[in-house]
Amino acid sequence: MAPPTTPDAALVDRLRRGERAAFRDLYARFAQPSFAFLVRLGGRREGAEDLHQEVWLAVATHATRLEPDTDLAAWIFTIARNRFLSARRHAAADAAAPASDPAALDARGAGPPASDDPGCRDLERALASLPEIHRQVLLLAGVEGLDAKQVAGVLAISHDAARQRLARARAALAEALAGADETVPTASTDRKAIP
Repeated sequence: MAPPTTPDAALVDRLRRGERAAFRDLYARFAQPSFAFLVRLGGRREGAEDLHQEVWLAVATHATRLEPDTDLAAWIFTIARNRFLSARRHAAADAAAPASDPAALDARGAGPPASDDPGCRDLERALASLPEIHRQVLLLAGVEGLDAKQVAGVLAISHDAARQRLARARAALAEALAGADETVPTASTDRKAIP
């Protein structure tokens, strides 16, 4: 038997054997991040809750068929993104961009931490205002910490395309943040800069 080829190889092996404890370990590791991703991607808790259940049902259904070298983060976020896109297609009547409620992102510990910092609120609003294609890549890379190869896998694009899309998304976010700074009067000049 070949040695593990990925950091997740031992967990993948346990999932492939159908161990319940392995599924619990996987859920403990990825449930909150995948839910937060869905909330931020769609901007609504209600839809994200249903999609999250669908994601984990799919994970449970297909875990025994994983390839030994599966990247678990990329696999789970791919399922979450695909469920989101499928739901968007089925809701074609609601063609407008999702109305994001930053306050909804704080509920039950999902999404960004609650903050009184105007910079954090500006960042969440700017992120929610971006086109879906930019939100997806920023959430995967910036929030969930996936590397460019993983992002490329989740989005089903090349590594170079992922890097280019991330650069464009960062530029769009910077532009949205600059626009927020111009429209919101500040009471003090020592406001923290957003990294």
